[in-house]
Amino acid sequence: MFAPSAPRASARVTARSHFPTIIPQQLHAYHGGYLILPDLFTPGEVAAMKAELQRIQAIDTDHLVRERSGGTAKTIYRVHDAASPTASTLFRAAALSPRLLGSARQLLDDRALYIHHTKCNLKSAIDGSVWQWHQDYGAWKRDGIAEPHMTTALVMLDEATEMNGCLYFIPGSQRHGYIESEMDDRTTAYRLWVVPKPDLLRLMEHSPEPVPILGKPGTVVFFHCNILHASGHNLSRHDRWHVYTVYNRSSNAPREVPAPRPEYVRSVQSQALVMGGDEVLPQAEAPAPAAKAAL
Repeated sequence: MFAPSAPRASARVTARSHFPTIIPQQLHAYHGGYLILPDLFTPGEVAAMKAELQRIQAIDTDHLVRERSGGTAKTIYRVHDAASPTASTLFRAAALSPRLLGSARQLLDDRALYIHHTKCNLKSAIDGSVWQWHQDYGAWKRDGIAEPHMTTALVMLDEATEMNGCLYFIPGSQRHGYIESEMDDRTTAYRLWVVPKPDLLRLMEHSPEPVPILGKPGTVVFFHCNILHASGHNLSRHDRWHVYTVYNRSSNAPREVPAPRPEYVRSVQSQALVMGGDEVLPQAEAPAPAAKAAL
């Protein structure tokens, strides 16, 4: 059985390098369903991303879900897309960077990838609510995606702790394949396809104990779309903000389905992404040339 601690591996290169390469040991670790890469983004990049989310969460749009109590933002969608009301050039640059797109290409063993969606979960201090046990593919299968050949890159913008509602994975649970899910529209303001309790308990009985996914800001976690995961309420005085970018093979793009979900959660733009540069922060404007002295 897969050892829960194995997926945590230092990135071969850091955010300051030009092309992060996932080494064979890390590819093997990902077979357990997830891979933790510390320090992929710098403190300056993390601070800029948090400032962007502060700006975006004030926008009035259906691309944003708010908590039932307090009205604070719970989830923001589609920050990578220039056509979105929540668009951010910073998050698009990060999504196209070798650190994320390059790594996703290696994990999915395919250069032709697109972004199915981006999602920013802002689990605010005290108010941030739970995410029930689920597989992400539970929703994406209904989006018309035929195969679970997808990976998600989670970027931690705050330190993730057990007290502030960190993510939990059941290691190796993606090997069970897709588990028929049911809609839960009662627990929180977010409608989520969850694994039914009887099925969940049966699987847990024969699986390793769930493991907390802890990390400092700038940590990136890649995880399989069928791994079972959940997170608890934020009981702390600290926010726990995460940004998720979901990569899918262009050959696995959604097929037509009745009553499809909105494009901000189900992208139909499946053209293969072009890799960007490693610099994700906007470049400062060059100073205007000095006026020539009169002759």
